[in-house]
Amino acid sequence: MKFIINPPYESWASLCERPVFPSEDLEEKVGMILSRVKQEGDQALREFALQFDQATITNLKVDTQEIESAGSKISDELKEAIVVAANNIRAFHGSQKSAEIPVETMPGVTCWRKSVAIEKVGLYIPGGSAPLFSTILMLAIPAKIAGCKRLVLCTPTDKTGNINPVILYTASVLGITEIYKVGGAQAIAAMAYGTESILKVDKIFGPGNQFVTKAKELVQKSGIAIDLPAGPSEVLVIADKNADADFVASDLLSQAEHGADSQVVLLTDSADLINEVNLALKKQLLALPRMATAEKALSNSFSIVFNSLDECVAFSNFYAPEHLILSIENAADYSEKIVNAGSVFLGYYACESAGDYASGTNHTLPTNGYARSYSGVSLDSFFKKITFQSISKIGIQNIGKTIEVMAEAEQLLAHKNAVSIRLKKINNG
Repeated sequence: MKFIINPPYESWASLCERPVFPSEDLEEKVGMILSRVKQEGDQALREFALQFDQATITNLKVDTQEIESAGSKISDELKEAIVVAANNIRAFHGSQKSAEIPVETMPGVTCWRKSVAIEKVGLYIPGGSAPLFSTILMLAIPAKIAGCKRLVLCTPTDKTGNINPVILYTASVLGITEIYKVGGAQAIAAMAYGTESILKVDKIFGPGNQFVTKAKELVQKSGIAIDLPAGPSEVLVIADKNADADFVASDLLSQAEHGADSQVVLLTDSADLINEVNLALKKQLLALPRMATAEKALSNSFSIVFNSLDECVAFSNFYAPEHLILSIENAADYSEKIVNAGSVFLGYYACESAGDYASGTNHTLPTNGYARSYSGVSLDSFFKKITFQSISKIGIQNIGKTIEVMAEAEQLLAHKNAVSIRLKKINNG
């Protein structure tokens, strides 16, 4: 990790640029995949599975027997952990339900809003080097609470054409039966456009690599809704002089192991702590199976010493991290100062892993600075909001003149007439 001391404000923008791993003609390559799936359907999906995953897929849809047999391959300990996590996630997202109250804006004019579940949602679950079964919990549980009628899940297979059993088991626990052996950008295309086997959905959720991210970006341009811009994972830790260096190092590595394009940042008011953390990083790295991946991420990461924790918070708000850990005393005192972050973890014991798996909050979060304007996935992500208004005879008389004046000022006389004709008939009895 690079070590920086009190960088001037003018340099913050360049420091906050995320690492980029360019892929030659990425948009062109992904566009070709989308086009082929749109035109050729299932046949293109099978060919891409062979090309990208070295897997021969005959039946794209996972059959009932495959789903039912997955449970026998999962330990009871993991099954219990999934249940605990699911209960916490269900409790937190269930608490987000809210009742809409009609409001009479003026006598005779009443307005209200109704939450309506998105009917068909697509869930993309990465299944490569790290099968993210926890993402199924994060997406399917709020979708079920919202009342979405159909959930379509796409995930890649291994070279033998099999899906990781923990993904199948987790999906089955949540009642998901529409599961397809499709990964990468082609999975996004299948859910966006529909194929002979896969249902076209109304909104697509889930993280992925740069090809998946680009595919979501491109289908959004053609009118398919997506959850949020989500690229490589990232964490920013603000630590004071009393923070445990081992804890901080473990938090940095928990994100660094996601991928070489991940970024981790440490901010502190103590240079001594950075030295201690660097020693802890070297020690903990040696025990990680994904050490090479984490090392690459660390090479694109940095630590900064500021004069105060307030300056650390200011830089963090500028950076707008996906995950923010306040590893400081009285962390709650700083929470009101946080304005840009996907999810915040307060105190020495609040590790980011808790949010990734089991505390209850959602781990599908905006990255790459999008936390300045986007929220993470929540119950609301699976709803659309429809507004209603009821206007009585008295109501149109009360509000009519205002509408007429405004419509005429915009030179939209048909708008004005829609009111004027009603008022005239009322006045004429």
